[in-house]
Amino acid sequence: MFKEMCIFAAWVHGDPRKVIYPTDSYGQFCGQKDTLNENKTILFYFNILKCASPIVLINLQCPTTQLCVSKCPDRFATYIDVQASYRYKPDQWNYFRQFCKPGFNNPRKSVAQVLRDEDCPSMIIPSRPFLKRCFPDFSTKNGVLTVANQTTFKDGRGKTRNVTDLREAANGINNVLDARSVGMKIFEDYAISWYWILIGLFIAMIVSLLFLVLLRFTAGVLFWIFIFGVIGIIGYGIWHCYWEYDHLKGIPGSDLTVYDIGFQTDFRVYLQLRQTWLAFMIILCVVEVIIILMLIFLRNRIRIAIALLKEGSRAIGYIMSTLFYPIVTFILIAICISYWAVTAVFLATSGEPVYKVMANQTLCKYANLTCDPETFNTTNVTKLCPGAQCTFAFYGGESLYHKYIFIFQLANAFVFLWLVNFAIALGQCTLAGAFASYYWASRKPADIPLWPLFSSFGRAIRYHTGSLAFGALILAIVQLIRVILEYLDHKLKGTQNSFTRFLLCCLKCCFWCLERFLKFINRNAYIMIAIYGKNFCTSAKEAFFLLMRNVVRVAVLDKVTDFLLFLGKILVAGGVGVLAFFFFTQRIPVFAQEAPTLNYYWVPLLTVIIGSYLVAHGFFSVYAMCVDTLFLCFCEDLERNDGSTAKPYFMSASLHRILGKKELSPKKAVG
Repeated sequence: MFKEMCIFAAWVHGDPRKVIYPTDSYGQFCGQKDTLNENKTILFYFNILKCASPIVLINLQCPTTQLCVSKCPDRFATYIDVQASYRYKPDQWNYFRQFCKPGFNNPRKSVAQVLRDEDCPSMIIPSRPFLKRCFPDFSTKNGVLTVANQTTFKDGRGKTRNVTDLREAANGINNVLDARSVGMKIFEDYAISWYWILIGLFIAMIVSLLFLVLLRFTAGVLFWIFIFGVIGIIGYGIWHCYWEYDHLKGIPGSDLTVYDIGFQTDFRVYLQLRQTWLAFMIILCVVEVIIILMLIFLRNRIRIAIALLKEGSRAIGYIMSTLFYPIVTFILIAICISYWAVTAVFLATSGEPVYKVMANQTLCKYANLTCDPETFNTTNVTKLCPGAQCTFAFYGGESLYHKYIFIFQLANAFVFLWLVNFAIALGQCTLAGAFASYYWASRKPADIPLWPLFSSFGRAIRYHTGSLAFGALILAIVQLIRVILEYLDHKLKGTQNSFTRFLLCCLKCCFWCLERFLKFINRNAYIMIAIYGKNFCTSAKEAFFLLMRNVVRVAVLDKVTDFLLFLGKILVAGGVGVLAFFFFTQRIPVFAQEAPTLNYYWVPLLTVIIGSYLVAHGFFSVYAMCVDTLFLCFCEDLERNDGSTAKPYFMSASLHRILGKKELSPKKAVG
């Protein structure tokens, strides 16, 4: 119910035009269709010197009159000069008055009254539109800051001022403009290289697919090469430590202990001690022995893990459609993000226009107080503060609804997290159902159901929506608590209370661990839901105890899988990245003429590398889900069957051979 209230309030009170269009001093949008400002798309500031920085201009309100104009000034001019010459140079007046308040056309009004009432700006300076606002046209000439090649200008109040008076605003504006220039060049690079970027991502997709297919033949080789490589490197380290230990024998001072020399900031001092190298050698020997003992005692479980990896590659080969399911998850998450972003914008822009008194006199007691523009002229504020105006300040409100907008934003964020976790849960349950149908087929692939992926998706939507939503809800609650803790940590960052910071740090760490644990439990619960169709709590309990009864196998399989998939991601992203580097730098003679000429070759290069990694991650996430599903099915198979004619195993022949005769009874299946 609260969710529906939040959405209803956002869409009823929100107005995204407040983000799209700049707002003038009267609360009107610049450039909005079917209004007087339809052709006036740019916001003009009467006296930009009153504005501290571009950030103030964009986010807050500058204490000067602001009008919507069709174009920015392109010349220097002051109201005093224009008024004095309007009779014989009417063109100057006609040009200047387009930057005055709408309807003002009285050049005979005294300068003092015009400036007091802010009917017109005291000056205009050459400007350029940026972010739909007129900013001074700054440039640097021979290291000197200029505006339209001038270093001074008249402020319209009888003073000649230097352009450096605008330096605070100029520095920020020039940085933004430089960033815009870089942004345009990056956009140009994307415009002429997008075709080759897509080709690079397609190559990454093909390489990822080949890697998964070849894992059934190379998984064991890659793993054992890595393991023996680690053993060899540690062995070399042991030999080097012994060589250093023996080499320092007889050298004066080398027999001192670490305790004798105390703490030294130059750590190279410790390398001159025999005791240091002896300690390194002992540590490496212990690590070497531990690794060798683990390989000896866990060799059978490592073989099972490698066999499951190969079996996963075989399963994906039979159900190739699963490799493209991440596209569905991506689309669902993109819809969730769009929904959250639009609702957040409506909530952020749901305030009403707030007007405040803007007075030229610093001692005016009504300055910055709220006012009503419709009744302002009937009050005595203009008498007590001559020249004061009631101008638009910002969007906000004092109603009960506006006080709880932050709560609505939190509710919107919670709904977003819930929907995203549900989309991920739906994908995991769908893939688990498809791969489980492969494992429990008596004859593979003859007994695999027709269209296993679509059948599994239909079952997940029809029967398991509630269970998936419940699991996603639990995870979303923990994630929302983490978001709130991060917000509190950001707000309290400047405090000096060490206990508060320590408590927040502990809470953040605990909830991070809890989130990781819940993701692990949910993932395996969804697999059990896909296999047996039970509710979430029952499936989570059965999955947890099943994994605990096979905790060693879980640890071994998890590490072996993580290593091989990480290696695959690095190989795909690195290989395609190297190829893209040589192509975009025109170092491949055959394609030198085809390579586009770029401003920054690293723009498409980084895009290809990151995109290739994401493509590989998408493919490999399916593979990881496949291996996890097959592992749970494997454990269930061992506990429920004994390999007899009445209860035959459903596992593949390779897994059956690895188990051997010792694990043919269900009681010995745990471990």
